[in-house]
Order: sequence, then structure tokens, then C-alpha cells
Amino acid sequence: MSGHSKWATIKRAKGKTDAARGRLFNRIIREITVAARMGGGDVTSNARLRSAISSARAANMPSKNIDNAVAKGTGQLDGVSFEEVTFEGYGPGGVAVLVEAVSDNRNRAVAEVRHVFSRFGGNLGAANSVSWMFKSKGVIRVPKAAAEEEALLELALESGADDMELDGDAYEMTAELSAFEDVRGALEKAGIRPESAELTKVPQTSVKVDAETGQRLLKLLEALDELDDTQKVYSNFEMDDADIEAYGKSN
Repeated sequence: MSGHSKWATIKRAKGKTDAARGRLFNRIIREITVAARMGGGDVTSNARLRSAISSARAANMPSKNIDNAVAKGTGQLDGVSFEEVTFEGYGPGGVAVLVEAVSDNRNRAVAEVRHVFSRFGGNLGAANSVSWMFKSKGVIRVPKAAAEEEALLELALESGADDMELDGDAYEMTAELSAFEDVRGALEKAGIRPESAELTKVPQTSVKVDAETGQRLLKLLEALDELDDTQKVYSNFEMDDADIEAYGKSN
């Protein structure tokens, strides 16, 4: 199974811990603030903001927190000035790693990411060294119990999704950015509530890694993910399910 899918599974499991520690809220607030600053505070014309607010509501974030984050992004309230920073590099086994961060101190963020890459056997690369391997997509997850598979697939494809596959206990739909809102809207109109709906990056090529290399790679990815400024981490590895499960049990 691809690293994109497996790493996403690990992240979803970790998300529960992140939420308990407040890290999830912090990331979503930063995303809302930046989205509002970049595209304005109107969700009808700002797809990125709409997606961020949807994630906030799914995480049960209070409306006041959401409104304040939007207001800070549009300049209606004073707040910290955040900057988007993207880091690209390679992990063990030559696997591509892409890190999206939002920081109030670019120099600090660069130093921290560089240190983590070096510590776990990777190396930070130049701009555009690996980003070309990833394509922006919309990914929507619907619990298996929410709909019958054949009907859900038909709805997904008719509304513009590229594909749908079973991933654990949920169906995962992938769509081009231009069709993302149409697919989500069609689901909501049909009374189907997604488990999650986000804009993400999907690798177009992959690198197979063995168990030993995979263990080192996953440690790198988790260490990058735990940095305060990190928003999302992407990679293009492939790894056997048994090796992924062994890592989860040992960590």
C-alpha cells in the first residue's frame, strides 16, 4: 500500500492525541488565519478558508475561535503575523519529503527542520527539488456505514471525483481541486456527512522501502510533524503493511 495512504492513517490516529494536547486546534487556527489573509474572509469565494473552517468544525472547535482566526487573517483583529513556508528534502532510501509550515519566525523554522532532517538520516533540499512529484488534490473520507458502496461510488463519480477506494473503515474519494467542492456539496445534499474533507498533496511517483529503512523514515516524518510550525507532511514511500504495523506497535 502506498505511503500516502499509510502515512495518512498514522496521522489520523495521532490526530486524537494532537487534539487532546491542543496541537490540532493550533494548526487549524493558523490555517484559517493564513487562508483568510490570502483569499479574504468570505467562505463562498475562498475555497481554502471553507475547507479550513470545515476541519475546525469537524474537530469541534468553538465558533468564537474560528471567528477570531478569520478576523486576525483579514486584519480586523490584531494578531501574530504568520508566513507560509514549504520545505523539500529527502529521507532515508531517497524518499521525497515535503513539509508545509506556517511560522512567525522563518529563520527558526528553517533551523528546526534542517536539524530534524539531519538527525534522522535525511537532508534538506532546494526549492522545487521534490515538489514536482506531488499534485494538489481534494480528498474526502466517508465512513463505510454512511452509505452503500455502489450508490456512493456513483454519486462520487457523477459529481466529479476521480476515484474512490476503501481505506480501512472508510471510503476515500480523490478529486481535482476544481471538483472538490462539487463532490463535497453533492454528499451534503444527499445527507452524507464526510468524516473529513481536505486539500492535500498526492505523490505521482513512489519509492519502495524495506522494513529497516521504513522505520527510520517514519521516525523522520513523525519528528517533522511534531515541530510546532508544521502543518502537513507528505512523502512518496511505499512500505509493506506488516512493516507499518510493526512500527506502530513499537512506537
